[in-house]
Amino acid sequence: MREAKSSGLSPQELQELSQNATDEYGILEIAAGLYTEYQQSMRSQDLIDYDDMILAALKVLEYPPMRLLWQNQVYGVFEDEAQDSSPLQEKLISILAGNGEQPDTAPNLVRVGDPNQAINSTFTPADPLYFNWFCESCQKQNRLTTMNQAGRSSKIIIDSANFVVNWVNQQWSKFPQPQSSLPFRLQNIIMVEPGDPQPDANPQPEGSGVVICSPDDVYQTVTLIAQQAIALLTAYPQRNAAILVRENRQARFLAEELAHLSREHGINIYEVGESERYSQIPAEILKLLQFIDRPHSPDNLKAALEVLQQRSLIPTQDLNALATSPEQFLYPTLLQPAHKPQVKQARRYCLNLLRARMELPHYQLIPFLGMTLKYTGSELATLQKLSEKVGQQTRTESSTKATIRTLTEIVSAENFEGVEEDDGDRYTRANQVTIITMHKAKGLDWDYVFIPFLHQDILPGEPWIPNAGKFLGNFTLSEVARAQIRSIVHHQYISSQQLQVIPQPMAAWQEAVKLKQAEEYRLLYVAMTRAKRLLWMSAAELGPFRWSVFRPDQPASLQQKKPCPILPALIQHLHGIKTKAII
Repeated sequence: MREAKSSGLSPQELQELSQNATDEYGILEIAAGLYTEYQQSMRSQDLIDYDDMILAALKVLEYPPMRLLWQNQVYGVFEDEAQDSSPLQEKLISILAGNGEQPDTAPNLVRVGDPNQAINSTFTPADPLYFNWFCESCQKQNRLTTMNQAGRSSKIIIDSANFVVNWVNQQWSKFPQPQSSLPFRLQNIIMVEPGDPQPDANPQPEGSGVVICSPDDVYQTVTLIAQQAIALLTAYPQRNAAILVRENRQARFLAEELAHLSREHGINIYEVGESERYSQIPAEILKLLQFIDRPHSPDNLKAALEVLQQRSLIPTQDLNALATSPEQFLYPTLLQPAHKPQVKQARRYCLNLLRARMELPHYQLIPFLGMTLKYTGSELATLQKLSEKVGQQTRTESSTKATIRTLTEIVSAENFEGVEEDDGDRYTRANQVTIITMHKAKGLDWDYVFIPFLHQDILPGEPWIPNAGKFLGNFTLSEVARAQIRSIVHHQYISSQQLQVIPQPMAAWQEAVKLKQAEEYRLLYVAMTRAKRLLWMSAAELGPFRWSVFRPDQPASLQQKKPCPILPALIQHLHGIKTKAII
């Protein structure tokens, strides 16, 4: 729905376009129907979403006097991170930057962006293709300026990032497609000129500058990172380091395994995901209390299980199957089949919650739930603050029902602030190892950057479809619909003719897979270019089957893993550089 809406397609237009689809399932027609239902539901509740705001603004600007009024108030528009814009956003700023009195003149519009850092297209409507087209249009008008100098990283790191750009594009070039569809825009970063005003521009590398390792398993990976961090930050305590991961569960694992660095070596370990969970604490406690209060409700049971799963306390599994019949899940009879181990674990947690209702006074339930969810550090401080706030507001009516009512108001108001250290540079403090996802690392940099767990099934990733979703074929319905909508919108950008052929489901799924893999490589590129002095990358030979079901506190069978395809090629490239340097 958002893909269609942010591209300017109404439910009626999508419904009409779906008539051109020839797949027997009518996937796009189903999507148009869901889109219609969504819009009707929003209107019935007097709600609007973000795309409605842009559409409404464009509707206002269709009225010539109003458009002229705003164009006269706005001389020009400067847009940063333009590669993350949707078609509607581009249209809006182009109108605002236009000259109402001389509509035929070019708008006063400056868009700055890097298509090679577009890392949101698989979960937002942003697509680097649009900004690439904009750049090509500017180039034809001799209005394109390229900024290709970077003073952040040492030369060997820049060379490695440039190699990734060219290597990935070469792999894609084996298949016929327009240049604008390649994962990367063809460009090479170069170092800044001598005497650049940036402090310590293009610093000297630490050691070789780029290190690629193949540890035995994920546990040895942690050991190697710890050894490097201790040596580097002990020698240079004024510097900083970061570990960039692809998944939040990897971050939790690393934070737990590296916690000893703070106690034994005075090196601060800061997991970014932990601080960002503060705002979720009231909602998590509320969902568990609602389950304790009404455990027979399938919705309450599922919500509680989702919290436990998000906190990595129970393995990932089909929660709908568990929540459909709460009584059979919680108190199975002898006639029911034995539960699987992951189901038994989820049931044990739920029964412990229900037992607490009977054994603890209600005012102790919130601290108990915090212990159950294994809150640590500032999370516990946030929980204490929440508990005190609830206690003050329920002083005249102290009960579980009153606590739930108060928590509901707190969650609805969205104004509860967690307890966090007041430090604007908390991501990049000296003598600290920051554990952060690659997505959140964009715009930041560190002296030393570690990128572990670079396995092929994670980056660029292998398509995985839940068994429950294979009833029509080996594809995901939502991604097929998105790919079909993208095809329609792209065609409208490059041709005024009506689109006659919409990709079949399997062809659309293949396009969706290519889009995701291209974005994963761009994400790796972003991660690599966060490093100043040392870039450390690894792919362990043994790793979890899936991080979503990995439990480091329990015996787990690790499986043989293939490295990300770029690593062997990068090793060979670095070896060639070293050989030339020796010669």
